[in-house]
Amino acid sequence: MYATDQDSFVVQGWKIFANDLLMQLDVPDGHVAVEVPTELFEHLTKDGLPSGTIKNFTAPIMILTEQGTCIVQGPAMRDPEALGQMRLPDYEDCIEVPRAAILNLLEEKSGPDHQRAA
Repeated sequence: MYATDQDSFVVQGWKIFANDLLMQLDVPDGHVAVEVPTELFEHLTKDGLPSGTIKNFTAPIMILTEQGTCIVQGPAMRDPEALGQMRLPDYEDCIEVPRAAILNLLEEKSGPDHQRAA
């Protein structure tokens, strides 16, 4: 996960090849879904946030898997300069997510759990 100067985060994760997961998603043109460990969000503390614990499972998180990973969806990152600074293997892709959407994941919400399991 990388903080940008555009008030967003770039989330790098594994491309999704599992048909059971793909069938649960509605990925619009220009968007990508990647799978990341939930622990990835703990790195948000390096950007000055007090916690990286997910408390609100809503968009951009689309699915929480039984393996303790989450499927995150957003606009595909295609900036050549940014991609040139990353190590991006063929089996990975990355998305750009607004900072506000990431912060929303960390906020304590009242009411029923909005978690959507795979």
